[in-house]
Amino acid sequence: MAKTLSITNQKGGVGKTTSCVNLAASLAATKRRVLLIDLDPQGNATMGCGVDKHELPVSVYDVLVGKATVEEAIVPSETAGIEVLPANGDLTAAEVELINHQDSEGSLDRVLEPLRSHYDFILIDCPPSLNMLTVNALVASDGVIIPMQCEYYALEGLAALMETVSGIASTRNPRLHIEGLLRTMYDPRNSLTVEVSRQLIGHFGNKVYRTVIPRNVRLAEAPSHGLPVLKHDKHSRGAIAYLALAGELIRRQEAGKTQTSAKTAEAAVR
Repeated sequence: MAKTLSITNQKGGVGKTTSCVNLAASLAATKRRVLLIDLDPQGNATMGCGVDKHELPVSVYDVLVGKATVEEAIVPSETAGIEVLPANGDLTAAEVELINHQDSEGSLDRVLEPLRSHYDFILIDCPPSLNMLTVNALVASDGVIIPMQCEYYALEGLAALMETVSGIASTRNPRLHIEGLLRTMYDPRNSLTVEVSRQLIGHFGNKVYRTVIPRNVRLAEAPSHGLPVLKHDKHSRGAIAYLALAGELIRRQEAGKTQTSAKTAEAAVR
């Protein structure tokens, strides 16, 4: 059964789409079956996987509003080694159209239900705002990965996002939790970066991934080639960092399964 994760932050420019594309490709490199869902009308994750958003016969928009099946919309990304549910500007209209649908907040969750057994991971790239699309992603997810820069304003935005996640967990999706906080564009030479990083670890503990994503030219170049950084330059610091993140994510998942099994066995004995 797939682990479904939303990659989200209401603050733009924090490496959200970069993290979604490169984490997906890195998980695929470990032989995991991955579906990336682009839920941002800008379609940057779609393009970053080498899929032309301007040439889509159907997209995630058509799936959400019932004009196409999800099987018709999913396309393979040969460059990333994953499958993609792509997006383009049409998705802008989805928010308005979904309002008229019954249980509009659960539209994506219903679409994904028959797919969950086909993948190991489903990653959702959310738009940089709290709207109907983001809510759909959170209702459909098991957890949330929050990419963030270690700067003052990032902490303010984080508090608002935590409230959103908590609200959806209490009203719509009890399995939703903060999977982890990912420090992006990390520069250890910057004293503010180090201080904010220290505060994050002090407050959130092991929810903060040990892996940090550095500022890296190759990482910035890769989207213009329609490639994940692993295919653009596998020896770059950016590629190595996202491979490390994939490994950390997998280890956490396996440790969680072990703990669950142990608790189940203990309960059975009692």
